Amino acid sequence: MKISYNREQDILMYEVSDELIDYADEVGPIIVHFSKTGKPVLMEILDASEYICWTWDGERGRRSRWL
Repeated sequence: MKISYNREQDILMYEVSDELIDYADEVGPIIVHFSKTGKPVLMEILDASEYICWTWDGERGRRSRWL
């Protein structure tokens, strides 16, 4: 798995496979690219800094603001 972030376009990308992309589906701010066999290849989270603003704070057992 490869994770990258494009700061200029504010896109977080998760590459989960090396297969070729055949098509994509968009659900809200997330675009999932699939192989010809329907296997996820790449996930893009648009406006990532706004979408991913909360993380789990395991030490305190509650949600906390992502900085």
